[in-house]
Amino acid sequence: MAKSKERKALKKGKAAFTLIGKAKVTDKTFNLDNSYDSGWTDNQMYLGVDCGNGNMVYGEMRGGFFPDDDNILRGFSKDDKDDDGKSKQVEIAWEDRFDEELLDTIADTSFITVGVEKDVKGKTVYKKFLSAYDAVEYLNDHLEDGMIVNVKGNIGYSEYEDNVTVKKEITSIVLSKVEDEADFKATFTQTILLNFDSIGKKDPEKNTMALNAYVVDYVGKPKIDGKKVEIKKNVTYPKTFEVAINENPEITAKMLQKFFKVKKKGSINVLTVMGNLIEGAAIVNITDDDIPDDIKELIEMGLYSEEEAKAKCAVGGNNRERRMVILKPDITYVGQDDERKPTVAFEEGKYEDSDLYFYAQALNDAGVEVDDTDNNETESDEVSEEDDLLAMLDNM
Repeated sequence: MAKSKERKALKKGKAAFTLIGKAKVTDKTFNLDNSYDSGWTDNQMYLGVDCGNGNMVYGEMRGGFFPDDDNILRGFSKDDKDDDGKSKQVEIAWEDRFDEELLDTIADTSFITVGVEKDVKGKTVYKKFLSAYDAVEYLNDHLEDGMIVNVKGNIGYSEYEDNVTVKKEITSIVLSKVEDEADFKATFTQTILLNFDSIGKKDPEKNTMALNAYVVDYVGKPKIDGKKVEIKKNVTYPKTFEVAINENPEITAKMLQKFFKVKKKGSINVLTVMGNLIEGAAIVNITDDDIPDDIKELIEMGLYSEEEAKAKCAVGGNNRERRMVILKPDITYVGQDDERKPTVAFEEGKYEDSDLYFYAQALNDAGVEVDDTDNNETESDEVSEEDDLLAMLDNM
């Protein structure tokens, strides 16, 4: 009997975002000292950042502790390295989280950075926090509506009832030097996995191509039916992105052909991309028949133009769009010292379809029975078979 091939371990890669714009602080932005039946107490912030042209992008920060337990925070040492040259992980007791002498030994990447105050000389005052619990409490007192901020963080993925959700976890929020709204932005960098069928169809209205890719994220101990299940592995999530089509479609066709199109069935390419986050009211085609009679009366009174009314009718809680639009591949650096050089963050044939490890599979392996459909098999789209990607962009 032939031995089954061992699944190759998946690497997460990059998953980060940057927002520059005006902070939108309301009475719902902060939620402090929440207590739960388990005893857990936390602080939460759900912050909107107006990144220009109606693009209101939201990020979150939350952290807490068990009042009756010995709580441990984890970080990385500034100086101590392991055999591979990586910083060693260290544990910090909850009550020591403000110990300056101890904090001086911790690497900056372990902290949440906040800089939303200025001193008497007009310079930004930076604060570092090991716990989001303290950072949120501080921001509640000092973050003001309308401040122009630079927000950075990590993108996380999760799945519930076959729906993949995206979470933007804030790790840094500081005052920005940007003043002109034209320079506001909402961007992301994401490592994606691509297979033979990843390139989808063109959306003529948005002038984008659908991209059916996969992302990898770590799953620890999710709570299923009230009980924690231990997984502690990187798993695969299906995620549809969009690829922006350049005003010169030939440029996009060449990019898709070289970096996004997988030539061999069963092979998985890995590519890190850069793009824009777009959140807000979905673009919906509203006709005269969609406008309620009472709103038509407001138009007749001259209180609203027809365009304004249609825009209002297009906005709804369920219509809110959340788009990740890819612009181009990311550039990374390889090598050391004099041998260090830039290269496209692209690996051809890094994995095979059989290496993909989905959330449902992870739950089944952990003893939780779920409907584990074969996510590896996707229906082949006729456009992904096209060799002439420029023709595909022009004709669809």
